[in-house]
Amino acid sequence: MDAKVSWNQAMSFTGSAGTGFSVPLDADAGAGGVDSGFRPLELMLVSLGGCTAMDVISILRKKQQVVTGFDVHVQASQPDSHPHVFTKARITYLVTGRSVDEAALVRAIALSAQKYCPAQAMLSQVFPMELVYEIYETDGGLVKKGEWLP
Repeated sequence: MDAKVSWNQAMSFTGSAGTGFSVPLDADAGAGGVDSGFRPLELMLVSLGGCTAMDVISILRKKQQVVTGFDVHVQASQPDSHPHVFTKARITYLVTGRSVDEAALVRAIALSAQKYCPAQAMLSQVFPMELVYEIYETDGGLVKKGEWLP
């Protein structure tokens, strides 16, 4: 796997990878940027969320769960002092569907965390992650909330 980051101007860069896709990177005005792209650490959280989201939705589909909406929110804490590393994270799986089976969702989250998601496997070695979920009925409200614990 290869990636490249190319400088545009000021604090603006373009990140690209072997797939041919690119993503804008920048900093805020206080750091010399013009706020025209992702911060590098934001992309780490997007990567983590995307990695586990792809696992979980794939597993739910294989388990024939009727999912009509799915979001993964990743919130990470950082200290005020440099280098501002992540100290903990909370990943929230928000699943909307028709009679989504809680056991199927919990199993999908567990498989992602323990077997399939390389981003989660790497980053969980550096900081703790809390994995929580909420299940919503398509034509109703919240059905169930919970937390997956290894």
